Amino acid sequence: MRLENVVKQKLRNGEVVMGVFNPMPSPDVVEILALAGFDFVLLDAEHGRISPDDAYPMILAAEARDVPIFVRVGENDRQVILKYLDLGVAGVMIPQTSTPELVANAVAAMRYAPDGLRGLAGGRTFDFGVGRSMPELMSVINERVLSIAQFEHIDALPHLKEILATPGLDVLFVGPSDLGQSMGYGGQYGIPEVEAVIQQVIDAAKDTGVALAIVAPDIATVNKRISQGFQMIVPNAPGLP
Repeated sequence: MRLENVVKQKLRNGEVVMGVFNPMPSPDVVEILALAGFDFVLLDAEHGRISPDDAYPMILAAEARDVPIFVRVGENDRQVILKYLDLGVAGVMIPQTSTPELVANAVAAMRYAPDGLRGLAGGRTFDFGVGRSMPELMSVINERVLSIAQFEHIDALPHLKEILATPGLDVLFVGPSDLGQSMGYGGQYGIPEVEAVIQQVIDAAKDTGVALAIVAPDIATVNKRISQGFQMIVPNAPGLP
């Protein structure tokens, strides 16, 4: 398992990274996305048809092409998070994290003690017992994992500062579609009221050390989000030239 996470390093350096959601259980698709030049692949196990068994060969394909691979799980469950991490994903995105407690629980599930509550076992994570020792690798693996919480409901807004202050949170991923739906604008994009909330997220995240991420439907929106300070962009691939 590769222990480097170049996406995490780039985000810390203030760089912009771009990747793609992949809802399809196909290692070939992962390799094609890597060859296309994307910085990361984000498996969608929330809306897509990806299981841990499906994810394993996709993780191996990503490692073969030197591209970090993350997963969006369908629920904020420690066992679900653990399963994907033990397979080797470089980060986990948790949907609908509308309270500081939900975010803290998710982050804790991604890290070994003393930083979290991730269960400790051998296997691929620790080179099947033939590589470096567990104590040596635990802190390295903690540092490798990218923790991503989603801001996608208006109920999260009153808790925004507390969420951003969660120890160990690396990225806050804004979901404009579900955020808009929670505000009564389902299926609509670019609504001023929704954009105003997104701006509040941008303002609150400054100088917190938490990178901002978002989806973008076309190249114009990609450029807009970058100018606003978003570092992690997931474009809608058909919307790109």
